[in-house]
Amino acid sequence: MDKKTSFIQLSTAMIIFGTIGFFSRLSGLPSMELVFIRCVSAVIFLAIYWFFSGWYKKEIWAIKETSIVIIGGILLVLNWLLFFSSLEHTAVTIAISIYNLAPIIVLLISWVFFKAPIQKLGLLSVVLAFIGSLFISGITLKAMQNGQSFVGPLDSIAAAFFYAFVILTGKKIKRLSPYAVTLIQTLTGVVMLFPFVNYSLYTELTLSEWFYSILTGVVHTGVVYLLFYGGIRRLKVTTVSALTYLDPLVAILIDVFISGFVPSYLQVLGIIIIFVALSYTLIDH
Repeated sequence: MDKKTSFIQLSTAMIIFGTIGFFSRLSGLPSMELVFIRCVSAVIFLAIYWFFSGWYKKEIWAIKETSIVIIGGILLVLNWLLFFSSLEHTAVTIAISIYNLAPIIVLLISWVFFKAPIQKLGLLSVVLAFIGSLFISGITLKAMQNGQSFVGPLDSIAAAFFYAFVILTGKKIKRLSPYAVTLIQTLTGVVMLFPFVNYSLYTELTLSEWFYSILTGVVHTGVVYLLFYGGIRRLKVTTVSALTYLDPLVAILIDVFISGFVPSYLQVLGIIIIFVALSYTLIDH
């Protein structure tokens, strides 16, 4: 597979993922139960595809890489839990804009843990990202004194940290197929969440809510992460970071033109500042 195909795969994954906020709200489930049904649906879909495609015969297993995949799965599930929790407490536009600070966090992690050289533009992008996050989340001293809840924005920031580590661990996976990686990670999610899920909530779902819940599992988890892991391993980190623009762009357009969310002027300014900060990741690309 060449880099052009990988680029198309990852672009498609990000566009589809940009619709997850809209469809997740139609599922009628809280974050824990939604992530669990996503994992179960994805495991069934991926296991069938993995077996009948014959990919299970071609896998090259190694203890170290499999361990990285499992760790990535734990990070991925924690990322999902926090991201969907943020959607329960704030608008999709706010949640997704903050969540997509992940590339900036990747930059910070590279500086701290991998001793990557710190550049002035990179440092400026971090400062701008922080300011933009404050503007869009509405976190101010006055708001905190008034007791305003910031659970949604804070969940988004935490989810972004976990997503940044998912990106970095994904770059370490070279041998296992995207099918095996996504299957292992969603299966990890099933095992992680099984003891904590409130199963009675599933009995209250309507037919349409079941449809959207399973849709987020098969399409937004199974299909998306096949594309994600299929493309990420052959692209530079800067390219992967650049393509994250597609995710918030689609999400914001849906939130504004379909869901009817109207951001304040300060939030619009925050969105613009975050996109400017993210543009630093495009320089090498």
